[in-house]
Amino acid sequence: MATLSVKPGQQFTVPDWHTNSHLISADAERQRSASHLVRQEARALRNETNNQAKWDEHDNQTRLTERIGSVNRWKETLDKCLADIDAEIDALAKVKEAAECALQAKNLPLDVSIECLTLRESRRAIDLVRDPVGEELHKEVKVIDKAKRELQQRAHEAFEQLCLLQEARQQLSCDHRCKMEALEIDRMCLSLSVNSPNISFKVNPTRVPDGSTAPDEWERNSQCNKERAEAEMKASTELREATLLTIAQTNNELEAQRVATEFALRKRIRDLDRACDELKWQEQNTLEEITEMEEDIRRLEEDLRRKMQDLKVAHTRLETRMYRPNMELCRDQVQYGLTDEVHQLEGTIRALKQKLAESQDALDVLYRQLYRIQTDSSYKANSLLLDSKCLDSRRKLMVPAEKFVPELDTFNRTTNRALSPPKSGQLELAPCAGEKATGDSVP
Repeated sequence: MATLSVKPGQQFTVPDWHTNSHLISADAERQRSASHLVRQEARALRNETNNQAKWDEHDNQTRLTERIGSVNRWKETLDKCLADIDAEIDALAKVKEAAECALQAKNLPLDVSIECLTLRESRRAIDLVRDPVGEELHKEVKVIDKAKRELQQRAHEAFEQLCLLQEARQQLSCDHRCKMEALEIDRMCLSLSVNSPNISFKVNPTRVPDGSTAPDEWERNSQCNKERAEAEMKASTELREATLLTIAQTNNELEAQRVATEFALRKRIRDLDRACDELKWQEQNTLEEITEMEEDIRRLEEDLRRKMQDLKVAHTRLETRMYRPNMELCRDQVQYGLTDEVHQLEGTIRALKQKLAESQDALDVLYRQLYRIQTDSSYKANSLLLDSKCLDSRRKLMVPAEKFVPELDTFNRTTNRALSPPKSGQLELAPCAGEKATGDSVP
């Protein structure tokens, strides 16, 4: 007979089954309620975080825009400052070059002045005198040396100021480059969005990098660079004005001294010309006097020879009459007359000899004076030639050096030539060397 098999295990009752169903339903209701609460809280959190994220992004976009505007304003300020400092550097470099050119231009007047002083050292004897020309030439050398020192100082100051300007420009340029890089970075950050392809998580992005600065410090740095550049540009402007004033003053002083020196030189040439004319007149009169004196001496000698012959005749007569015989040897009127004639002739001869000696002494004095006149005339002629060469050499100060081509290369590499007429307003001075004085020379 078959039997019913029973599975092993626990057997539940119907109430247990109903209880289990109620428990499952209750747990489901409770879990759904908890899930609903979580869902509501998640929605609220999502809404809150979305709003907060949008506002944070909006605020950061605004901050980035404001920062970009602030950096861009400083960049534009630095652009203008860089343009100004570049213009100032160019202007100062041109003024420095002008000062150096003016300094170099002083070499020619200095060489001419030294050449004139060297030439005038060749004067001889009494003509080697300390005259106004020498004083003006020495003063001219001092004026040129002073001008060269001042111009050299200005050129040195301009060089130092250029270095300071370059240093200030370097700081401005570095600040400008940094702001350009910052602008590029901030604009790239402003353009980023969730759809950008190059966004990613970074390691510790909130760290503070080394060398970070505060906004006030950043503002002060740019302001300090700008103020320093402006201060250097102001100093450069003042230096340019002072340098240009120095160039003008040194040129005016040198021109005034050149006019004074040439005035003294022309006056000295005029005095020498007059002295030469006077010596020529004295030489001519002395030669005429020597000629007349030699003629008078010749006549005195002829008269003396005639008187000696007359005295011989008288002596012979007296001696011959000594041989009259006996009582004929009488001291008659003839004897007394011949004796008086002899005494008279001897006195005349003595007077003629004395006058002849005086005339010869006077002739010797005239010859010595003539030699003195001729010697002094040669000194004056030499001085006149030297001063004329000096005046001719100084023409290089009026004519550009490349256009001054002397015809003769002598001691001072110049030649005597007619001087150019004075400029309008220039003092009329003495006539040039070689021109004859009219009306002032002794007739």
